[in-house]
Amino acid sequence: MALAGYEDLAGIVVHWLVRPELTAAQVVEGLELAQRYKVAGATVRPCDIDLAARVLRGSPVKPASVCGFPHGWQNTGVKLYELRDLLRRGAREVEWTVATSMLLSREFQHVQTELGQAVEIARAEGVVLKAALDTAALDDELKIIACRSLERAEVTFASIPPVMDDVKLVRKYLPEEIGIEVRGELDSVEQVLDLRDSGCARIATGTTAALLDAFEARLRAENPANG
Repeated sequence: MALAGYEDLAGIVVHWLVRPELTAAQVVEGLELAQRYKVAGATVRPCDIDLAARVLRGSPVKPASVCGFPHGWQNTGVKLYELRDLLRRGAREVEWTVATSMLLSREFQHVQTELGQAVEIARAEGVVLKAALDTAALDDELKIIACRSLERAEVTFASIPPVMDDVKLVRKYLPEEIGIEVRGELDSVEQVLDLRDSGCARIATGTTAALLDAFEARLRAENPANG
């Protein structure tokens, strides 16, 4: 589906605020930017979810966070506690980090059980659960097996780095009802459009302002009468 207007792109962008060096003031600035640009959500570090829920209260921008970040190597009980705590504090979307080491160790039942428990908890609260895969560490066989686990668990989104070949592979092996969200610093509107054409439904990035400003300028150039 083509992105015909500014809202079409802004509506699939999640502003990414998880860099470790961000101060509280910078997180607030990022949350205000997300509101100003009218994006779908803003993902913050778990320690900032109270702040995000407060700043975004009454806004259409969803407060979001990460669980088990960055490698999913925490014990299952710890990850599930973190998930429940994020939901209690106001997260409306959570990115659950699938344990890369468990996939590499072929402990597929562990991965499946974790995902199933996480989805059950999130669904009970009406919260979007995204499953983050470190595709750079996986061969194609393990990527396909991971897709099957995500399908069985019925996650809402698969979250992966913005690598075109991986987007195409994951899109091929996931059912249509599970969307793909790419996360990373994107360089251009053209890259975003190419990813969309390859099956990506959401963009999680810290380059929100640059991308949306460039897209708006592109629309004005294509339709000067509406500028």
